[in-house]
Amino acid sequence: MNKKLFWQIPLLLFLIIGTIYIARQERNMPFQHNEGRIFGTIYHLTYQCDKDLQKEIEAELMKVDYSLSMFNDSSVISQINKGNGMIANTPEGKMFTDVFQLALEVSRETNGAFDITVAPLVNAWGFGFKQGEMPTPEQIDSLRQFVGFEKLHMKTQGKQRSIDKDDPRTMLDCSAIAKGYGTDVVANYLRSRDVKNFMVEIGGEVVVDGKNEQGDLWRIGVNKPTEDPTSTNNDLQAVINLPMAGNNVKTKLKALATSGNYRNFYYKDGKRYAHTIDPRTGFPVQHNILSATVIAPSCAIADAYATSFMVMGLEETKKILAHHPEIMAYLIYTDAQGNYAIWQSDGLKDFIKSN
Repeated sequence: MNKKLFWQIPLLLFLIIGTIYIARQERNMPFQHNEGRIFGTIYHLTYQCDKDLQKEIEAELMKVDYSLSMFNDSSVISQINKGNGMIANTPEGKMFTDVFQLALEVSRETNGAFDITVAPLVNAWGFGFKQGEMPTPEQIDSLRQFVGFEKLHMKTQGKQRSIDKDDPRTMLDCSAIAKGYGTDVVANYLRSRDVKNFMVEIGGEVVVDGKNEQGDLWRIGVNKPTEDPTSTNNDLQAVINLPMAGNNVKTKLKALATSGNYRNFYYKDGKRYAHTIDPRTGFPVQHNILSATVIAPSCAIADAYATSFMVMGLEETKKILAHHPEIMAYLIYTDAQGNYAIWQSDGLKDFIKSN
C-alpha cells in the first residue's frame, strides 16, 4: 500500500503543477480584437488567442457569402434562384443545406411566420412606400401565388441534393437567418482552434463562450426601442449576461439575436406601417411588439425566431416559447396605454439587468 502511494504522489504533484502552468498560460494569453465588413454590415470579434486569426476568419465568412448571399452572383442561393436547383457537394453547398433545412423547420414550427420566400412581398411594400403608392390587395394576392415555404422541396439522391420549386417564380432570401448562421460559423471556427473565451458579433447577432477580458460573463446590451431611423440612439433597455447555464436553463445558451421595427417603419396618411411583413397575409404586421431578443443554443436559431416573433405578436410568441424550452425571449412592446412594457422568459431573471 505504501509502495503504491509512493508512486501516486509524484503523479499527483505533476498534475497539480501542470494545471497551474496551463491556467497561468491561459491567463497571460492576450485577447485579439478584429473588425471588418461582411454581409453589408460590420463585424466585431474579441477572442483570447496567441495569434491574430482575422485572415482565417474572413475566409470562413466568405464561404458563407458564396453560399447564402443574394448579392453574390456566384453563390449557391443565387444559382438556385436562377433555376439551377442542384447543390454542389462543397462546403458552401453544405452550408446552404444546413440553413435551408433549419429555415423550413422554423417555418413549420411558427406556422409560416418565418419564410425565406417572402422577399417579393417585402420589396413590394418597400418600393411602394418609396414611390408614394402602397401595393393594392390585388397585387399582394398576385405575389402570394409564388410566396410560401411549402412551395420548396429538397430532394436527395445519393450524395446529390437539389431544390425543387412548385412555381419557378419563387425566390429564396436567407437574409433573416444568414447573419446568425455566419456568426455561428465564426464561433465554431474559433472552437476548432481551441479558443475558449470569445465574443463574435455580426450586425448585432452575437455568440459568446467562456469569459471576457475581465474574467466575467459577457454582457450584451439590448437597445431601447426609440424611433430612430438614423440608428444613432444606443440607449440600453437591458443588459444580458451570457453564456447562460443553471437550474432554470434547459440548454446552455450562448447566442443572442434581436429583431425590431422601431428603426424601420413608414408613415402613410397618418398611419404607421412596420417594415416587417407577415408572409401569411402579405401585409405589414400591426401588433404591438417593438423588439424581440432571442437567446438560443445557436445564433441561426436565435436569428430566425427573433424574426418570427416580430411577425407573430406577443400572445402567439408565448405559445411558441411554451413548446420550446431550449430558447428564451426578451420582448419589448407597447401596452394598452401606449407605454413601453416588458415580457421575458422566466429563466432570464438571473441573467438580466434592466436599466
